[in-house]
Amino acid sequence: MVQTGRTAPALIRARALIMAGHPIAVTGISALTGALAAQAAPHGFGPVLTAPAMLAGQLSVGWSNDASGAPRDAAAGRTDKPIATGAISARAVWIAAFAALLAALAMSLAIGVATAIVLAVIVGANWTYNLVLKSTPADGLILVPAFGLIPAYAASTLPGHPAPTWYATAGAALLGVGGHFATVLPDLTADRVTGVKGMAQQITARWGITAARGVVLVLVLSPSVLLLLASSRPWFALGGLAAAIPLAVIATRGRGKVPLWAVIGVGAVDTVIFAVGGCSLT
Repeated sequence: MVQTGRTAPALIRARALIMAGHPIAVTGISALTGALAAQAAPHGFGPVLTAPAMLAGQLSVGWSNDASGAPRDAAAGRTDKPIATGAISARAVWIAAFAALLAALAMSLAIGVATAIVLAVIVGANWTYNLVLKSTPADGLILVPAFGLIPAYAASTLPGHPAPTWYATAGAALLGVGGHFATVLPDLTADRVTGVKGMAQQITARWGITAARGVVLVLVLSPSVLLLLASSRPWFALGGLAAAIPLAVIATRGRGKVPLWAVIGVGAVDTVIFAVGGCSLT
């Protein structure tokens, strides 16, 4: 099919918008969240709307991240950032971010007030990271509720909104912060150019890249260890830990998007352990 002069730019802008939303991370987080919700509440609005609401919320996070960081990305010459390359305007991405935020809140509210509140805190913590704490040593701390509340979000779809188990909450927080550290490592050079001084950058500057990789390894593997301790099927959970170890190593050494894919892989392994290994969400 021959593309018209108007169609081609529209497709380019659509692709740019998708890429500005951090599609790999967004899809991975939403899929894992949906799997938790489906395991917790196999009937009703939970499994139907939980993942789409999280997807919209995470898209708003990704778009606000790229829109707010566009000046830094341009200064660092980031060719993987659509706004920095001029493929799409920051204004268009901001509009998409706020539209996705409203959609996320509307869908979560359709599930229930408790679900909407938890999602608002998760997304709010991520937006706080984007707009306020991204270049500070506190950037890793705000990601604790941003990821640690994901099990609570899934559990909120259950009658009575029970609290999630401590190991589900701790595991989600540790994996989320570890994933953040892992994705920072390939960008350290660009971060030095633009003056980004987050927790991972500070650790690397003070103790070296080996120390930062060690932190990533510990954080990313800790959830698998917690599940091993909590599982009623320890041999199954031990196999999951064995599968997570090489992925965690790749997360410390990979370039580009490889660390992100590796951390998502660990998250998928942990989700399987959680669902089949005799662990409990609540």
